[in-house]
Amino acid sequence: CPFPVLGDPKVPVLYQVERTRTGKSFSVRSVKAIQHGKPIFTCQASFQLSQESPVQHQFTMPAVPHPEELLTQEELIQKFLQNPNLAERYRKHLNKIQAEDVPIDIKPVNPPDIFCSEPQEPKQLFWVRARGYIGETDMKVHCCVAAYISDYAFLGTALLPHQQYRIKFMVSLDHSMWFHAPFRADHWMLYECESPWAGGCRGLAQGRLWRRDGVLAVTCAQEGVIRVEQMPNQSNL
Repeated sequence: CPFPVLGDPKVPVLYQVERTRTGKSFSVRSVKAIQHGKPIFTCQASFQLSQESPVQHQFTMPAVPHPEELLTQEELIQKFLQNPNLAERYRKHLNKIQAEDVPIDIKPVNPPDIFCSEPQEPKQLFWVRARGYIGETDMKVHCCVAAYISDYAFLGTALLPHQQYRIKFMVSLDHSMWFHAPFRADHWMLYECESPWAGGCRGLAQGRLWRRDGVLAVTCAQEGVIRVEQMPNQSNL
C-alpha cells in the first residue's frame, strides 16, 4: 500500500474502487483514496474463499518470556526518566513518546539500552495488543487493527545498527500484509521484526505476528525513506 502524500484530516476522502479481478477462489480490488483531486493512498487487496489444503508449514515462533513477565513501554519509560544521569535530549524524546496517545499495549521483550550508541542487530521482539475490548466481531475489524499495530516501530528496526546517527526524516513508502490465520487483535501477539537491508536512504523491514499458541497469524513487510543528519567529519560531496 503506497502512501504518495500526507492526507488532510479536515477534508473528506473520496475512495475509488476498481474490481481488478473476480475469480472463483480469489478476487482483487484496487482502491485509490483522493483528496484535493490527488491520490494520497493506494491499496491493492486480495481476497480468498476459505479452502483446505494438505500443503501446510510455518516457521517456529521464537521462545520468549510471557507478556505477564515483562514491563510495558510506559513502565520502561518511567524507569528511564527516574535516572538522574539521563541526558536532556533523551529525556525530551521519552517525554514526547509518553505524551503520545497510542491505542496499543506494548511490552518489549528485549528493551533497548538508551545509553548505548553501539550498533545492535536489526531485530526486535514485542508483545502487542489493541487497548480495550474488541471481541468476537468480524475478522476484517481485527485485520484493520492489526494493520495499525504492525506499523508501530516497524521501520525503526532498520535503525538499530545505526544509532550513532540522528534521524532527520523517516516515513513509510509501502506496507504489505499477508493474513494467514484467524486472530484477536485485542489479545497478546508476539511481533517479530527484522531488517535484512538498508541503503540508498531506504530501509526494509519484515515482520511476523504470532498468536500466543504459536500460530503464525500475519506476515508484514515495509520499505521506507530514512534520512539522517550528516556527521561533522562526513563530506557533503
